[in-house]
Amino acid sequence: MRKRMDQLLHDFDGSSAMNQDVFVQQKEMNEFMYESAEKISFFFEEKAFDEEGNLKQPKEVSMSKVGHALHELDPVFKDYSRSEKFSSVLQSLGYKRPVIIQSVYIFKQSGFGNDVAPHQDNSTLYTEPKTTCTGLWLALEDATTANGCMWAIPGSHRNGLVRRLIRGEQGLHFDQSSPSYEQSDFVAIEAKAGSLVLIHGDLVHRR
Repeated sequence: MRKRMDQLLHDFDGSSAMNQDVFVQQKEMNEFMYESAEKISFFFEEKAFDEEGNLKQPKEVSMSKVGHALHELDPVFKDYSRSEKFSSVLQSLGYKRPVIIQSVYIFKQSGFGNDVAPHQDNSTLYTEPKTTCTGLWLALEDATTANGCMWAIPGSHRNGLVRRLIRGEQGLHFDQSSPSYEQSDFVAIEAKAGSLVLIHGDLVHRR
């Protein structure tokens, strides 16, 4: 998958997207984010641009993530996402007909990568009559505190969903502000390359 992503980045023509509008869209979670659910979209790191909106380094080391329909539109990611390994894991959790909602390839760029604020996946991947989102994070390289692993609050999934992302006439917005969390409550979720980490949809986590 790493080789395939290298090829996708090589083929990506970022010349039309190399301006500050790209990372403003990403940060504000507007229509660009919403429409990416059915595309393979490329998200730049905010600090990858200078004041005039030009990249300060090659695009390959300027990305924050690529998503959110890799599992549908790219043959390599599609085959892996729909493999027996993944389906057996979900079936062991009690899922009868699991559906892949999104797929994201996340980068941790050295020196200027942005932190992702504490959040719950069910906030943006909400289902009814009950929330059923489970995240599967596959570490493609060792993830440690030194290179930006995930952090989470143990047991926070038992407190339920705090807020939801709503799409209305004013675009995408949360139905309430984000609560404050004590940083000391977070513990590092380090993972060796090849490890699969399951994330409850209500777990408060950051990276």
